[in-house]
Amino acid sequence: MSDTQNETPGAATNPEGLAKALLSARAAIDKKAENVKLLDLSEISGFTDYFLICSGTSDRQVQAIGEAVSSALEVDGYELLSAEGLQDGRWVLMDFGDVIIHVFLDALREYYDLENLWKEAPQVRIPDEFYGQGVSRLN
Repeated sequence: MSDTQNETPGAATNPEGLAKALLSARAAIDKKAENVKLLDLSEISGFTDYFLICSGTSDRQVQAIGEAVSSALEVDGYELLSAEGLQDGRWVLMDFGDVIIHVFLDALREYYDLENLWKEAPQVRIPDEFYGQGVSRLN
């Protein structure tokens, strides 16, 4: 995968999944998630179409990001199939079927290095308008 972000083939085959993934990215960014990455796994995975991977700076922020993403998706009618880590706030993992959300503390994100594990997956470009004034895309 190159360092550039691409529009992805999964968008054509699963537009609802892409909408769900982008909604989750926006909710995470609204809670000041850092280093937000959206990976399209639709062509290389049999269990999901998208991974949202992001970081928080404290266990409380990781919990808040996880809760905000879950709430935003559930308000839009998406069902949370399973969740892990909301109590600890070190690595929150939420399964919404075609979208799986990972919210990490930085040290755990570096340790598990999911971006490298799934390096063949193209990145979905997150719209600039998701980032508020003064918020950097490169957090």
